[in-house]
Amino acid sequence: MFQNFDGSSDFSKSAERVAALRARLKDAGVDGFVVPRADEHQGEYIPPSAARLEWLTGFSGSAGVAVVLRDRAAILVDGRYTLQVREQVDLAVIEPLSSIETPLSAYLEREAAGRRIAYDPWLHTIAEVERLRGVMAATGGELVALDHNPIDAVWPERPAPPKGRAFLHGDNLAGRASRDKLDAMRAEIGKAKADFTVLTDPSSIAWTFNIRGADVEHTPLVLAFAIVPTEGKPRLYVDPDKLDEGVAGHLSTLAEIREPGAFESDLGAMAKDRAAALDPGLAAARLAEIVEAAGGRLVTLADPARLPRAIKNEGELAGSRAAHRRDGIAMVRFLAWLDRQAPGSTDEITAAERLEAFRAEAGKAADMALMDISFDTISGAGPNGAIVHYRVNRQTNRTLGAGELFLVDSGAQYLDGTTDITRTVPVGEPEPLMRTRFTQVLKGMIAISLARFPKGTRGVDIDVLARIALWKAGCDYAHGTGHGVGAFLAVHEGPQSISRRGMAVLQPGMIVSNEPGYYKEGAFGIRIENLLVVTETEAIDGGDVPMHGFETLTLAPIDRRLIDRTLLGEDERDWLNAYHARVRETLSADLPAEDALWLEAATRPV
Repeated sequence: MFQNFDGSSDFSKSAERVAALRARLKDAGVDGFVVPRADEHQGEYIPPSAARLEWLTGFSGSAGVAVVLRDRAAILVDGRYTLQVREQVDLAVIEPLSSIETPLSAYLEREAAGRRIAYDPWLHTIAEVERLRGVMAATGGELVALDHNPIDAVWPERPAPPKGRAFLHGDNLAGRASRDKLDAMRAEIGKAKADFTVLTDPSSIAWTFNIRGADVEHTPLVLAFAIVPTEGKPRLYVDPDKLDEGVAGHLSTLAEIREPGAFESDLGAMAKDRAAALDPGLAAARLAEIVEAAGGRLVTLADPARLPRAIKNEGELAGSRAAHRRDGIAMVRFLAWLDRQAPGSTDEITAAERLEAFRAEAGKAADMALMDISFDTISGAGPNGAIVHYRVNRQTNRTLGAGELFLVDSGAQYLDGTTDITRTVPVGEPEPLMRTRFTQVLKGMIAISLARFPKGTRGVDIDVLARIALWKAGCDYAHGTGHGVGAFLAVHEGPQSISRRGMAVLQPGMIVSNEPGYYKEGAFGIRIENLLVVTETEAIDGGDVPMHGFETLTLAPIDRRLIDRTLLGEDERDWLNAYHARVRETLSADLPAEDALWLEAATRPV
C-alpha cells in the first residue's frame, strides 16, 4: 500500500511546543514568528523534515500558516480546511481563522502592529516578504529575517532530509529532450537581459532534466536547486546519495553536479556584478538576499520551465490518455465492487485499499506499473464526505451506512501520466436533497465540459459556469473548480486553474481538473471530478474569433441514481449520454465479464 492510515496529527504537545518557541523568540528579541507550511522550494509537497507547521500545531493540511505572538497564536487556512483545522489543533492554544476573510497581512496589521515579527527567509517568497515588510512598516513595526529557524532548535526528533533515489524519465515519455528544453530556457533568460536564472521548484527541475525522484510522498520529485546560465553548463545541486551511477552519468552530460552545501556560496559568486533572474512568486527570499549581498542585480523572470511544463506536448498528452484509460478500468472495477457491497458491510479504509489494488492490477495488465497514488485517497462516508480534504485514518474510519453518500477522490501516478478523479455514490437509497444537490453540481461540471471560449480566456473567466446552478439555489463551494495537473508529476500544478484566482490564460495542451462540489456539514459531501485538456476547437458557424474548448480525459461513469433528470436540459443530457457511451465503448473489452455487465447498466442513456 502507498497510503498509510495511521493518524499522524497530534496536538497534545502543542502547548509546550508553542511555549518553547516563545522562549526562543524572546531570546532573539522579537515579538512573534510566522510559521508557513513550506520548505526551501516553496512547494505544496514537502518532506517530513520540513513539516514544521504540523509539528507545532497538529494541522496536517496542505496549505496554511501560523503566527505565534507573545500573548496569542493563530492558524490561517482556506475553505478546504475550515472543518479539519478545528479537529486538529488545540483550540485553547491556537485560534483557527479563515485565510480568505483574514489574510496573513491583515492579521499582522491587526494583531502585531508596532511589533518585531520574525520569519525564516528560506520559507517565504520574495514577493510575500516584500508585501509583509510593507504591512509591518506601515504599522510602525518591523519584519525581521532570522539566520536560523527557531522551531528547528526546539524540535529534537526532527527527521533527516530525504534521500529518495532519482531515476531517468525517458524522452519517449517526456516527449522532448532535456537539451531542447535548456536551449529554450536560455533564450528566455537572455530576453530578460539576465546572465542566469535559478530553478527552485523541484517540478521544474524534474521536467527540465527529465528526471523523477522519491523525496516526497506521492509526487515523483527530486528536491534540488539548479542554476541555468545563458552560456555554459547548468549547475545542478543535488545530494549525490540520490544518484546511482547511471543517473549521475547521464545528468553529467547535461549539467555540472554539485553538492547542495555549495549552492549558497556558488550563487553569491555567480551573482557578483551580474544579473540574476528570479521568480518573485516562487523563489525564497533568501536567494534575493544572497544575490544582493554579492553585489548582483535582481531581474524579475517567471520560472522559465513553468509555462512550457504546463503546456503538454504530444508525447505527454498521449501518455496521459493512456494513463486515464488504464485508470478508468480500475475505477469501473472499483465502483462495480462497491455496488456489490451491502450497506454497513465495508468502511472507508477498505474502500481505499480496494481502489489502490485495482489500480495496481490495471497497471500490471498494461505493463505500466502503478508507481504511486497521486495523493492520499479522500474516502469519506456520510459526514466525513463534507470535509473537503478529509484523510481517513484508523481513528476516523467510518462504515458506509445505508442512506448515506460516499465520496471518493483519488488518483494514480503511472510513468506515462498522473490521474485525479472524484466520484460520489449513494449507499442504499439517497434522500431527495442529495439528488437535487448532486444534479446541481453535475450541471456545473457539464457546463465546464461543454464550454467554448475565446483564445486568451483565463480560468477566472469561466469559473462561474460551474457555480451558477448552485448559486441559483443559494449554495456554493469554498474551493476552486479546477487545478492544473502534471505529466507524471504533481497532481496540483500551476500556473493554470479554474478558480476565482485563476489569472493564467488557458492554452491548448494544459490539463486542468473540473470538480465542482457541495458540502453539507455533518451530513454529506458531493464532488464530481474529471480531468480535461484544453484544445483548439473547430470554427463556429458565423463566428469570427478563434475558440478553445476541452477534451475530457477521465473515463468513469457518473452515478445515474443521484441524478434528478427533470433538472437537466437537453444539451446536458446529450453530453452525459455521449460521455457514458464513450466510457462504455472504450473500457468494456478490457473488463471482467461481471464488471462489463455492471458498466453496461451504469451507462444506460438518461
